[in-house]
Order: sequence, then C-alpha cells, then structure tokens
Amino acid sequence: MDLLKIRDQLDVIDKEIVRLFEERMALVRDVAAFKIETGKPVFDKEREGAKIASVRELAHGEFNEQAVEELFTQLMTISRRFQYRLLEEHGQTVRLGFKQVDHLQMKGAKVVYQGVEGAYSHGAALAYFGDEADVYHVRTFEDAMRAVESGEADFGVLPIENSSAGAVSDNYDLLLRHDNVIVGEICIPVNHMLLGIPGAALEDIRTVYSHPQALMQSSQYLNAHPQWQQFSVANTAVAAKKVLEDQDMSQAAVASHVAGKLYGLVPLAEGINHNKNNTTRFIILARDHIYCKDAAKISFCFELPHKSGTLYNMLGNLIYNGVNMRMIESRPILGRNWEYRFFVDIEGNLGEPSIENALKGVAEEAANMRILGNY
Repeated sequence: MDLLKIRDQLDVIDKEIVRLFEERMALVRDVAAFKIETGKPVFDKEREGAKIASVRELAHGEFNEQAVEELFTQLMTISRRFQYRLLEEHGQTVRLGFKQVDHLQMKGAKVVYQGVEGAYSHGAALAYFGDEADVYHVRTFEDAMRAVESGEADFGVLPIENSSAGAVSDNYDLLLRHDNVIVGEICIPVNHMLLGIPGAALEDIRTVYSHPQALMQSSQYLNAHPQWQQFSVANTAVAAKKVLEDQDMSQAAVASHVAGKLYGLVPLAEGINHNKNNTTRFIILARDHIYCKDAAKISFCFELPHKSGTLYNMLGNLIYNGVNMRMIESRPILGRNWEYRFFVDIEGNLGEPSIENALKGVAEEAANMRILGNY
C-alpha cells in the first residue's frame, strides 16, 4: 500500500510537470515571435550556458545537479526545435547555398578519375556517364579534386566506401579541403577475374599480379594454387597492363572485366573474390553547388567537442523533424585533441521544409557545419 501511495503522489507531480511544460512552451512561442520580428538567431550559446549554471545551483547534491543539467539541456533543445518550426512557418527558412536543377548536364562532359585505364574507378566513370564519355585519369585523388574545382573537368569520380574495407577516410578529408559537392553516386560490385594473354590456360600460370587488397580478397581461390607466386603492384589495372606488355603465358592478373577488355586479356577464371557481396561506392563530384530536383540523399558534416550529450543533442534535430539517418562516420580533427568531425548521410531533398529545418538546427548549434551534397 505504501508503494501505491507513492505512485499516486508521483502521478500528481507528473501532471503538474506536464502543465508547467506546456506553460513554458507557450512562452517559447512568444520568444520565437520576438526572434521572427527582430531576426535574432534561435541558438544563444551564452544564454543557455548561464541558464544551465543557474538551475544547477538550485539543485541539492551532486547527482541532482547533473540530472537537472541533463533535464534542462533537453528542455532547451526541444525549445529550439519548436522555434525553428515556427520560423519555417513564417517563411524564414535557411539559405543552404544550393541551386536546384532538373538534371545533370552529362552530354559532352569531361570526367576525371584517379588511377589508370581499366581500374575500378575507370569502370565506375563509364558505368555512370556511359561508354562514350570523355574520361581521363590523374595520378592522385587530390589531383582529381583539383581538376573539378578548377573547372578543368566537369565531374570527378572518387571511391568513398567499400562494403568490406569501410570508408576511404582520406577522401572524406579531401571533401573538406576542396569546394566541390557530391551530385551523384554509383555502387560497383567487386568482381575480380583472373586474366591472361590470349591462348593462355590455367595450367600455364605460375605468377599472379594485382593490388594487395585484390590479392587478399581473392586469397581463397589463389591459395588453392600453391604453385602460383603472388606479387603486389600499384593497382589492378597496372597488373593487367604488365601481363599484356610482357606477353608471358605464365603470368596472370587479378583485375576487373573493364581492365581485361581494355588490355585485350582473356578471363581464365571469373568471380574469384570470395565475398560475392563486396561493393565499392563511388561519389560523383561537381564544382557548382547544385542538386537535382529528384535527389533523395544528403551528405553533410559538422564538428563537436568531446562532451557528454553533444552528439545526442545534435542528432535530435533530425529526429524531431522526422529525418531518417542512413550513415554516420567520425573522424578526429587534426591538431585538436578529443574533438571530432562527423560525416552523416540522411534521406531527403534540400527543397523539403523538414530538411531545411533540421539542417538549420545543426548549422546553428554545431561548429563548421557543411553540406557536402544532395544526390
């Protein structure tokens, strides 16, 4: 019976909490009206910091002080999201700096990729832009980014993620160093072939060349032939080119169908990588800040201090606006201990009010938020 009485008392208190919460939110509406009138920003970091400090002083005991801080942090987060919604209803949406287009101008476009002809990046460029595309290659990923940024190339193709190996971290960093945006993506299945010169047969092979990762991904098949020596080269296309140039029937390359077709090699075995679901995701980059009207995925990044609750509060902007997150990746910020940059993919289009609301919240509350593209 004592427990029932306690619960009854909690019910009374909870009702009062709800009443006071709704009273508080009515005042928040008045605050939003003032900010709409004056143009003041929703997020006031100094004001919120002072508020947290003052309510902590009202609590008794270390546990309650921490709990009150968490409680009021959430109250103010809810307050901001409500204000963002009211601002959007009054036509005060955030300017994201992107222009909507009907479609990408791909006809006659010049496309750059890193590597050599026959590499998987080459295959991704042809798969996205077509066999008649004007594609060319450069030595490094940064060279490709510079070509797009300078206008030398209309589009660039870079790998960003592999389903087995994970993110291509260096390319995430390149997205921040250069003012290019993602306008498309394409996923290319990794389908390694054992390629030899015309007339060669499996029993002729004694030496196999490829990129170290391709050799590893095909290790079950290759190791079943202990008489074959395996040698690493710069990439799979280099391996195919070497086999072509040496014209040695005892040599083979582990490379793609594109490389085999390009260098006139014949497949001695197909699909030799043991993970048949291995896929690499490539992003398509452009210099102009544009997005197609049917774009349905947004990539952006932001920075946060290493402090409890900061990521939770930031992602609350997505939750409150009904935005679905598809991926989040963290990277330490060079030269700033215990601070991190987060890369996020969400579903949506920059023209949608809920997306504008969510990104406006992130932009005001995070440090150095940047939209990487809508595609």
